[in-house]
Amino acid sequence: MDGAIAHRLLGELLQKAYSGEMAAAFAYRGHWKSLGRDTEIARIKQIEDEEWMHRKNIARMLWHLDFCASRTKEVKSWVIGRVIGIGCHLLGWFWPMYFAGRLESANTKEYETAASYARELGLFDFETELLNMSIVEKQHEMFFLEVIREHRLLPLAARTFKWGAATASSSESQEQLGSPGGD
Repeated sequence: MDGAIAHRLLGELLQKAYSGEMAAAFAYRGHWKSLGRDTEIARIKQIEDEEWMHRKNIARMLWHLDFCASRTKEVKSWVIGRVIGIGCHLLGWFWPMYFAGRLESANTKEYETAASYARELGLFDFETELLNMSIVEKQHEMFFLEVIREHRLLPLAARTFKWGAATASSSESQEQLGSPGGD
């Protein structure tokens, strides 16, 4: 791939991820505030903190690539995150848990793609960091899948929205994500 194309694709993907991390963090804030179990609250608070850390790391990468956040994406993501956070109080327990896991699954793949662009550009520190972020997103996904795996609505949700059919024990493991640094 041409270096200029990889640079543009990486910058655009990181802009999307930067804003997406804000939406996710605000959504998780609403999510944990809607819960009653201390262990779930603590873990989702931790996930929110990890999303903010990812956003901080992405900001540094954007700056290095001479990109900045997209104002349009930022406004849209702020609204989406806040609306989802409020929705968590209205939708019950299962649906916020389900869609959080589904979202984290997509994030895992986006960070892997971003890591491949970074590798293409010779930005091996970015590649490693993006792959590590992908692993953290996979851990988030596995948490959500684990807490919903026995719920009566999971088979219906999995058929309808194409995520969550496998149990947490048979899903893709973190080791299958690949090692940072590329081969």
